[in-house]
Amino acid sequence: MVAIVLITALIALAFSFTNGMNDAANCIASVVATKALPPKLAVFWAAFWIFMAMFFFDTTVAATMGKGIVDQNCIDVYVILAALLGSVLYVFLCTKLGMPVSASHALVGGLIGPVWFVYGGKYLIASGIFKIVAFIFISPLIGIVLGFVLNCLIMLLFHKVNVKKIDKGFRRMQLLSSAAFSLGFGGNDGQKTMGIIAILLATAFAQNPDNPVFQFLYGNGAQAAQAAGYTGFFVPMWLKFTCYGLIALGTITGGWSVIRTLSEGLSKLFPTQGFCAEASGAITLILTAVLGIPVSTTHTITGSIIGTGLTRGVKSVKWITAKNIVWAWVLTIPAVIVVSGTIYLMMVHWFGCPVKTF
Repeated sequence: MVAIVLITALIALAFSFTNGMNDAANCIASVVATKALPPKLAVFWAAFWIFMAMFFFDTTVAATMGKGIVDQNCIDVYVILAALLGSVLYVFLCTKLGMPVSASHALVGGLIGPVWFVYGGKYLIASGIFKIVAFIFISPLIGIVLGFVLNCLIMLLFHKVNVKKIDKGFRRMQLLSSAAFSLGFGGNDGQKTMGIIAILLATAFAQNPDNPVFQFLYGNGAQAAQAAGYTGFFVPMWLKFTCYGLIALGTITGGWSVIRTLSEGLSKLFPTQGFCAEASGAITLILTAVLGIPVSTTHTITGSIIGTGLTRGVKSVKWITAKNIVWAWVLTIPAVIVVSGTIYLMMVHWFGCPVKTF
């Protein structure tokens, strides 16, 4: 039991790392596109603020991921293992193909698949899933509107100022907007696997409260049990530190093909537009992180880039690239549901993994 829990937790932490790799593009696409920062320096700047999000945000998003998608009674180490394997495989493949998919939505699909395939749809939490699916469309729309409005406002305020002065000033401003976006990214994506691991440890601890390994990992024995109530939610400090640290490390490693897709493939960006894209994305991410809504940073920044590009006209946006990205959004959750659900069925039928009875 201890070995399988530790292996599953390590896979979850690997997912945090791959999440940072894929979503590094989201944090630095604009500053790279406008040459406000060189790519290598940009990823270190983003990684620093992603990690700092640990000190600014509560664990509301982690709680949604841990107990707001599927019935907690269905969750055990094998369900989580299948969810993570399906998610990691999908995100890794898309990163290699240069497709900016949502790692968070892959994880959502990963949780739904095993529970739905084995226990049935009645054990899915429809309200939580609906909220997440709705924001597949709402978050990029917010990004489009905010990016467009903010860019129009800047154009109105600075239309008489020399273009070179504007570019120089907003390249500096992009350091702030990029930091804010990275902070929002950390506050949202940094918590997603955190919630999964926390529920995994809670389940293992509830079943084996005297096990010294689980006592060490989950907290101080009785205090942790009381804080979590076995069905509540409790995130140990070491887990927060590790998840934020790994997603920041993944950002430093970077998914460079994805960075090229977002920084060059959607719309040519100038410093003012890069600032507007990052600022509008940051507002969306920080707001949803505070509200505990797991949204996709990929969707948010893509919408923001499109919104700023629209200020130069509809033709300035490369709609073919946008269409391909939208298809990736739509397919992510269903695709990972099938992959993770199939993995779980194989684990049950081929390896004899236990299934709970209700």
